[in-house]
Amino acid sequence: MSQPLAEFTTLRLGGPAERVVTATSTADLVNAVRAADARRERVLVVGGGSNLVVGDNGWAGPAVLVRTTNVAVRTTATQATVTADAGVTWDDLVADSVAAGWSGLAAMSGIPGSTGGTPVQNVGAYGSEVADVVTGVQVLDRHTGAVEDWPAERCAFSFRSSAFKHTDRFVVLTVTFGLPVETDAPPIRYAELARRLDVEVGERAASKDVREAVLALRASKGMVLDASDHDTWSVGSFFVNPFVDETLVPDGCPHWPTDEGIKLSAAWLIEHAGFGKGFGLDRGDGRVALSTKHTLALTNRGGATTAELLALAAVIRDGVEGRFGIRLRPEAHLVGVEF
Repeated sequence: MSQPLAEFTTLRLGGPAERVVTATSTADLVNAVRAADARRERVLVVGGGSNLVVGDNGWAGPAVLVRTTNVAVRTTATQATVTADAGVTWDDLVADSVAAGWSGLAAMSGIPGSTGGTPVQNVGAYGSEVADVVTGVQVLDRHTGAVEDWPAERCAFSFRSSAFKHTDRFVVLTVTFGLPVETDAPPIRYAELARRLDVEVGERAASKDVREAVLALRASKGMVLDASDHDTWSVGSFFVNPFVDETLVPDGCPHWPTDEGIKLSAAWLIEHAGFGKGFGLDRGDGRVALSTKHTLALTNRGGATTAELLALAAVIRDGVEGRFGIRLRPEAHLVGVEF
């Protein structure tokens, strides 16, 4: 039976899938994808739906919901090795790691979605990213049908990207993290978080304090899911922070040197191209608009369509390019649409 994919995305947008299959174990997930591939069906694997933009026409094939929940832990005196199924809710895993006295995940508190999506996107926040702590990923190779265990170095992690990002060949089954057994988080790398914690950049703080500070910061920007708050009906940051040559850095734009080039603040570019918080195609009174709390989030204000959301995204993208000569690209995963 067809079912609207809007029910499974944080944007609450997306047309129907031909049918929906729920996988509650890794074996179920592998078998469902293998069976669809054997029938030469187009299969869409859906985790938490927090980074997914689905077209209004939906998906002409099965959608497999990843609802696997197992977490296995091995500990020594100095390190916890944590292997989580792809369907484990990410923030639950973060909260449990902090409570257990394991370091490395606290700065990524409050990020919506499931654990299986984290290596795909190389999820990160406030100066941390999962590439810092991932030690291995188990995947299904849909070309061969084999289940493979990948070491972290094979994942080709880079800023908000990985070997899994631009292909549907691999389905993440489990993710393994190496987390130091210590109550302090890694050194704070992000100035806004350091100020919130009243420490200097490079200093450390207790993981529980880092988690509380990050959750408060994210909530202030509409980045913690709340069904009653339309500012959270989004995919978080719709556009990724761009990398440019140093000669293209606009005056006054926050920027950070990296191995990949100079990283710019996409939020600053959007705001200084004339698109403020709450901006919509009819100046914020319609069904889609920028969040009233954060200009990187494009939001469904209720009753919107994916076409409307992408029309707004295109106006913002083109406006930034016209003003600064820098073309923003989506961070979100787009399905059944062109942008």
